[in-house]
Amino acid sequence: MTTNPTTIMIKDLRERAGMTQEALAERLMVTRQAVSRWETGETVPNVDTLKLLSKQFDVSINTILGSPRKLTCQCCGMPMEEDSILSREPDGAINEEYCQWCYTDGAFTYPTMESLIDYLSTHFSSEQWPEAAARAYYAKALPKLAHWQGT
Repeated sequence: MTTNPTTIMIKDLRERAGMTQEALAERLMVTRQAVSRWETGETVPNVDTLKLLSKQFDVSINTILGSPRKLTCQCCGMPMEEDSILSREPDGAINEEYCQWCYTDGAFTYPTMESLIDYLSTHFSSEQWPEAAARAYYAKALPKLAHWQGT
């Protein structure tokens, strides 16, 4: 029996939701034994089941996996350390690529990199970090993010 973050998280999420293994199995259309095997570390859910678990418990797949990697918004570069910051698809599914401020319900908030740079440099500059310095930083950092690659 192996203990890993995924097994601990699935059991914890299920128990916090007040669900039995049988109830979770019914919702996911798997056997109770499958849920038991995930929780003991005997097996791990496949990608499709991870997506269903994510939707069932309203958490990111990253959370289910025990947060093995740090997420960064691929539009603005903001660290996304809590699931509440993650964006949503039109069907309500969590999107781990973008923060809720850059991408909501299938649409991007900032149509161009320049519009995002304008917003960020205006709102995140300070006396210690003048707007021109902020603008230069974002102009250099944003093109490295996946959303702006090839635009």
